[in-house]
Amino acid sequence: MARPESLIFWALALAALSSMASAAIVEHTFHVQNLTVNRLCQRRVITAVNGSLPGPAIHVQEGDTLVVHVFNKSPYNLTIHWHGIFQLLSGWADGPEYITQCPIRPGSSYTYKFTITGQEGTLWWHAHVQWLRATVHGALIIRPRAGHKYPFPKPHREIPIILGEWWNANVIDVENQALATGAAPNNSDAYTINGRPGNLYNCSQNPKFTYTYKVQQGKTYLLRIINAALNNQLFFKVAGHKMTVVAVDASYTNPYVTDVVLVAPGQTTDVLLTTDQAPGAYYMAASPYASAPNVSFDNTTTRGIFIYENAPSAAVSAPRMPALPAFNDTPTAHKFNSNLTSLVGGPHWIPVPRHIDEHMYVTVGLGLAPCGAPGNNSCGGPNGQRLSASMNNASFQLPTRLSILQAFFFNVRGIYTTDFPNKPPVAFDYTNQNNSMNQALIFAPKKTSVKKVKYNATVEMVLQDTSFIAVENHPMHLHGYNFHVLAQGFGNFNPKTDRKKFNLVNPQIRNTIGVPVGGWAAIRFQANNPGAWIMHCHLDVHLPLGLATAFVVENGPTPSSTLPPPPSDLPTC
Repeated sequence: MARPESLIFWALALAALSSMASAAIVEHTFHVQNLTVNRLCQRRVITAVNGSLPGPAIHVQEGDTLVVHVFNKSPYNLTIHWHGIFQLLSGWADGPEYITQCPIRPGSSYTYKFTITGQEGTLWWHAHVQWLRATVHGALIIRPRAGHKYPFPKPHREIPIILGEWWNANVIDVENQALATGAAPNNSDAYTINGRPGNLYNCSQNPKFTYTYKVQQGKTYLLRIINAALNNQLFFKVAGHKMTVVAVDASYTNPYVTDVVLVAPGQTTDVLLTTDQAPGAYYMAASPYASAPNVSFDNTTTRGIFIYENAPSAAVSAPRMPALPAFNDTPTAHKFNSNLTSLVGGPHWIPVPRHIDEHMYVTVGLGLAPCGAPGNNSCGGPNGQRLSASMNNASFQLPTRLSILQAFFFNVRGIYTTDFPNKPPVAFDYTNQNNSMNQALIFAPKKTSVKKVKYNATVEMVLQDTSFIAVENHPMHLHGYNFHVLAQGFGNFNPKTDRKKFNLVNPQIRNTIGVPVGGWAAIRFQANNPGAWIMHCHLDVHLPLGLATAFVVENGPTPSSTLPPPPSDLPTC
C-alpha cells in the first residue's frame, strides 16, 4: 500500500501538471500610429492602437503568459502599462516611463512579456507617457483558468464598458501648453462610452456616435466597467435597472446592490445587470463627480443604449434616461466607495497582514512652484505662479538618464534618492481651508525621492488630502500591488479614534483608491515583489505636476524572490 507522503507527492505533481497544461501563451501585436476620426463636428488625428478606439481587448486566463509586441509608428515616445497586473518578478514589463523602462522611441519596438498569476477579473492597458492614454487604451480581461468558475452565477454575456474622455484638440498639445504656462489644462469636450460620445453632443445624432447593445429580456449580463478618462471620476447608471457589484480592480467583492456606480480614473468595477424590465430601450449614462470646489471641469454627459430584443419601435425611439447624481454629490460617492467589502475565501483572496513594518502618513495635494526668477509672477497658476503637486512636501520629478528600476538593479547612483519621508516634514491642519494659499507650506521642492522597503515588509499608509489650492478627491494608484482599504473618512486622520474604524476582516482590495475630498484613506500591503513601483495620482492633470512617489522594494533571500536581469531589447534612454 502506498505511503501517505507518496500519495501527497503524486497529488501535488498532478496538480502542478494540470496547472501547467491549463496555462497558455497569448500573443498580440500592437501597431501604434496616427488615426483620423470624426467626433463632435471635427476631423481629428489621434494616436491609436491597431486603428481602433478603444484599442484591442486582450482576453487571457489566470496563469497565462502574455506577450505583446509593440511597434511605435507614432510621432511620440511611448510605453504601455498593464494597469493592475502584479508583474511578479517581471517588473521590467510594468511600463511607466522612466520608472521601469525608458520610452519606446518613434520608429522603434519593444516586446512586453509577463505571466498573470493570482489575478482574475477586469483590468486594462494604457500608454504611460504624457497624455497618450486618452486614446491609447483597452481592456485586459482575465478569466478563471480552465476548470475554475466565477464566484457568482455565470452571466449570459460579458460586456466591456470603457468610459473615456475626448478633446477637440491634440492631447499632447493640451498638456504641453499647460506645462509651459503653469496653468491648469483646458477641459475635455466630451466623455465617451467605448469610444463614442453619445447623442447629447454636437454633431453626434447619427447612431454611429452612440454605443448600442442589444439584450435579451430575463438574462444577466456582466458589465466590465473601466474608467479610462484622464481627469474625471464618473458616475454610471442604467435607466430602470439595479446593478450588483461583484468585483473591483480585479478583486472579488461581496455582492453589493446599487443603482449607481462611481469609478475613478484607473479603477474597474464588475457588475451584474439583469434585464428584468419591460422590453424597450434604456440609456446607460456617465457624468462627472467633481469634488474640488470652484474648479472648472467638463460638466457633460455621455450615454449609450441597451435595447431589448423585440422591443416596440415606439419604445426604441424614446429610450428612458436615468437620473444621475449631481456633480458634487459627495455623500453618494462616499456611500459607494465605503460600502464595498472583499469576498472572504473567494478566488485569490488574501487576508489583511497584521504585523506592520512601515507606518506611513502621507499628504497628497496640489501646490505651487515658482514661475521663474524671484518676483516673476507671469505664469498661469494662482498668484502668477506655476501649478504643482506633491506627496509629503516632495514634488516628484521623473529621471531622464536612466529608469529607476535600472538604477536599482545596476546600483547606479545619482538617479534617485531614498529619502521620501514617512510623515510630512511639517505638521499642520491639513484640511483647513485657511491653509489653501499658505505661502510657508504650498511650495514643495522638485526631487526624485523614493521610499526604500525591505522584501516582504508590510506597509501601512494613511493618505491624507490637503486643502492646498483646493480640497479634492485624489485617485491614487499603486503599481505592482493590490492593497487592502482599511477605512476612509473626512477631515484630518486621528490615529486614536480612526484606527478603531479599520476593517481587518473583509476590507475591499484595490490597486486604485479615491482619497476622499478633504479626508483620508488608510491602506495596507505586503511588499513581496522586488522592483521599482510608482504610486501616483491617476488624474493625468496631476501626475506631471509631481503628485507621485515610488517604492523601491529590495530583493528577497532566494532566487524566487529576486528580480531577474532586464530583457536584452529593453529600450535605452
